[in-house]
Amino acid sequence: MAQEQFDYDLIIIGSGPGGYVAGIRAGQLGLKVAVVERDPKFGGTCLHRGCIPTKALLHTAALLDEIRGAAEHGIQVAAPALDIARAHERKRKVVDKNARGIEALFKKYKVVGMLQGTGRLVGPHEVEVEGKDGRRVWKTRFVMIATGSVPRDVPIAPADGERVLNSDHILLLERVPKSIAVLGAGAVGTEFASLYASFGSEVTLIEMLPRVLPIEDEEVSAELERALRKRKLKVLTNTLLSGVERTGDGVRLTLERQGGKAGSAPEKAAKDAPATVEAELLLSAVGRRPVTEGVGLETLGIELERGYVKVNPLMQTNLPHVYAIGDVVDTPWLAHVASAEGILAVEHMAGQAVRPINYDHVPSCTYCDPEVGSVGLSEARARERGYEVAVGKFPYTALAKASIVGHTTGFVKVVRETRYDELLGVHIIGAGATDLIAEACAALQMEATDEELLHTIHAHPTLSEAVGEAAHAALGHAIHF
Repeated sequence: MAQEQFDYDLIIIGSGPGGYVAGIRAGQLGLKVAVVERDPKFGGTCLHRGCIPTKALLHTAALLDEIRGAAEHGIQVAAPALDIARAHERKRKVVDKNARGIEALFKKYKVVGMLQGTGRLVGPHEVEVEGKDGRRVWKTRFVMIATGSVPRDVPIAPADGERVLNSDHILLLERVPKSIAVLGAGAVGTEFASLYASFGSEVTLIEMLPRVLPIEDEEVSAELERALRKRKLKVLTNTLLSGVERTGDGVRLTLERQGGKAGSAPEKAAKDAPATVEAELLLSAVGRRPVTEGVGLETLGIELERGYVKVNPLMQTNLPHVYAIGDVVDTPWLAHVASAEGILAVEHMAGQAVRPINYDHVPSCTYCDPEVGSVGLSEARARERGYEVAVGKFPYTALAKASIVGHTTGFVKVVRETRYDELLGVHIIGAGATDLIAEACAALQMEATDEELLHTIHAHPTLSEAVGEAAHAALGHAIHF
């Protein structure tokens, strides 16, 4: 097929943080690009039903908690009251502003096709878009699948939008339930549990694995569990949901204790777990599943692996002109990962020199209270890979700025290998963790040693000093602790 017969150089199906970022980068590189989106506005799940609205509400929760503690800082205020309707109104304003910003960027960088409708592959170089104005088939040199993911249901407790909610439903809930049970203590579940605890709900957080935030360093998970319990959340780890029953004013959950390491805090939590929990609502936060149905993958024989689109390190499928990025591929389900993959794929299409993403260097952030941010290998993972490991920790309690702002829970942990002093990972729990982790990301990207990190001068007094202090501790000589 001659190039002049194509309508576009690239059609991207999906406008989330992978798709829209890829579209902008393609426009910058001079490609004629179209982005297909079935929702009324561009931005995808992250902007409309995920990262941004959730963090807007979490910011409201943080402000509420700050005002409650204002007297400790010498400020006398009346007891604050949450106006949940206004909080959601502000959330919508933030989302709408960002959605308008995406469309403005599309126009600035000559993303010439903003195609509203459902896109699917109907031929090797053909994408059908079905929208309110009917169907049309567009011809394109390259295709990018960026269709994202949707909340995954638990068979025993499918979301109904009334008593059992998923993360989409709960963002539309403009009231504060008296009690809420959250199933799943990953990032999504932990954030909503933290949010509703600040809003005044009685919160029960249920996790079948031995610890909350199970992908994080074990010491971080333990510290977070202690902090959540101190905030009066009920945290039940090693606990399996085995039954859900509707009651007159909520749900009754039947729980089963799972095995755990004898004497551990998670084991004690499981041992003390009640057989049943009653709550007004159940939030199911057990993960997401990729959106691969109805995209036309089977039409072209695009390979799947465990439900994900199979790609090579350059994000190409088994058809080299068809790329896939974001939640439809088996890489970390994070907005910033999708964006990086989108840029990589587009630059490869444009013939630029590229290098695959090092997924060990992807930061993970959880915006609960206290926040958690990490990058690189955990201590356990580093040992599993055969490294001789040394670690250093520095607690927020020894940090002047943490005392000033009144947030002394948490620590910074640095993981290094001892032979070449390579920095392997940094793990932060505490105030500002999701911003502080950026320094560690840069250090790992530049292959810094622990010694280089500790010789980096950190301004005083700041929270970032804890990173430098933890680097000192990893070499055996923390200064302020």
